[in-house]
Amino acid sequence: MKSYKSLLCLLLSLLLLLPLFCMPALAEEADETQDTALTLSCPSAVLMEASTGCILYEKDAVARLPMASVTKVMTLLLIFEAIENGQISPETQVSVSEHAASMGGSQVFLEAGEIQTVETLIKCISIASANDAAVAMAETVAGSEEAFVALMNEKAAALSMENTHFVNCCGLDDTDHYSCAKDLALLSRQLILRFPAIYDYCQIWQEDITHTTKKGQTPFTLTNTNKLLKSYPYATGLKTGSTSLAKFCLSATASKDNIDLIAVIMAAPTSKDRIRDAQSLFAYGFANTAIYQDKTTEKILQIPVKKGVADTLHAVAKQDFSYLDQKKADLSQITSKQNLPENLTAPIKKGDTVGSIDYYLGDKQIGSIPVVAKESIAAAGYGDILQELFCYYCFVSKSVGR
Repeated sequence: MKSYKSLLCLLLSLLLLLPLFCMPALAEEADETQDTALTLSCPSAVLMEASTGCILYEKDAVARLPMASVTKVMTLLLIFEAIENGQISPETQVSVSEHAASMGGSQVFLEAGEIQTVETLIKCISIASANDAAVAMAETVAGSEEAFVALMNEKAAALSMENTHFVNCCGLDDTDHYSCAKDLALLSRQLILRFPAIYDYCQIWQEDITHTTKKGQTPFTLTNTNKLLKSYPYATGLKTGSTSLAKFCLSATASKDNIDLIAVIMAAPTSKDRIRDAQSLFAYGFANTAIYQDKTTEKILQIPVKKGVADTLHAVAKQDFSYLDQKKADLSQITSKQNLPENLTAPIKKGDTVGSIDYYLGDKQIGSIPVVAKESIAAAGYGDILQELFCYYCFVSKSVGR
């Protein structure tokens, strides 16, 4: 009996000591978890996947903060839209105004009356973040900087940038000039998806331009303000910004393994901090995501048409399909299914949604893209019906005659 009691006491002692032996292992596990967590120096940030618009990480993402020269992402978007609609071209010559030449802060020292092309000024904005070039282009597109700023705020509203307001086109400090990390990610996505030509400019590390004035010709070297291009192998752009009020901001883009990421950093303490924060966000994004893309959606689909001037409608997928996975699923198992009607009844307008292509991972539907009419088909009139009957009669008659 005595030995039994001794054994029981020993077992109870071991049970009491067990948590002490487990603590180091638990501590190691906690440390490992902490190592994988993001630690950023900036107070506000967003990481977005570009093709889907999915937000992968956010930190106080809707806080209204000054954005400095990241403002110029909107300026560039409106410039590229003006080129797209034919209002200006890259070769259009711009005469620099007194107002544009007077801009302080980051500049390329344009002089009043100096002539530069739109393309050169885009380079000045994209590479050197030039305030004078931004104002010169704003005046060219809208007639005045004030009118251009009105367009900026209209576009912000159209893009649902709910925590953004512009006062100028270059990002100089003003208490009523602000944005947030989420809005700037939305804006950056709009620019790079609609106008990928921006990469032709924002990736230039260094380039010379020539000032041509009454004094003669003077060379000037543009050097990129985005040091991430040199320090991070997957960096592709996009725009830096810094003022005493805004501190150090950045809308950065990077691409790896068909994944395009946008990292927005707001109010980092130093220039190096914003670069480190962007690299941390990109490392997190590339390590924890995979993407499936179907870019074979240009295939022409045919749908029978009733009571129309044509018997068949040609239809196409409205867009490519992208699916972002953060759970390490086997994306090779994704399948698609055409969801189209047996027939349609005219009239049908070009661009009308007539079906969909649905995507599945296993039994779960993970997305869908619309199928739209590639052309318009009018309803058949009496004349069309009679002509069709006549053609049919002639065909039958010839067949019987044989």
